[in-house]
Amino acid sequence: MRFCDSNDAVLQWASEAVQIPYRHPLTGKQTVYVPDFLITYRTRNNTMRAELIEIKPKKQSVIESKMNSRDRAVVAINYAKWQAATKWCQRQGLTFRVVTEQDMFHNGRA
Repeated sequence: MRFCDSNDAVLQWASEAVQIPYRHPLTGKQTVYVPDFLITYRTRNNTMRAELIEIKPKKQSVIESKMNSRDRAVVAINYAKWQAATKWCQRQGLTFRVVTEQDMFHNGRA
């Protein structure tokens, strides 16, 4: 959030500002996903871009063979949310992106 407030390229941002309906893959029930951020910014080419961003630990975003069933379920639920968000963003002319600690930190530093 501090990054958004202090970055001149960020034109506006909001936290948990969008609700996206999706079907829960384990229960089959319709529910709502609320992504972390909606950010509008100016690119290096001076064009305006808007992105819906979810911040998640990598372990909740990739299924690995050594995962237990509970962790696999978390990833499956996240995939269902992200698929719904991707489709919603396409209809709105936005981009959806998942950011993990690998994207934010390099060599243990921000």
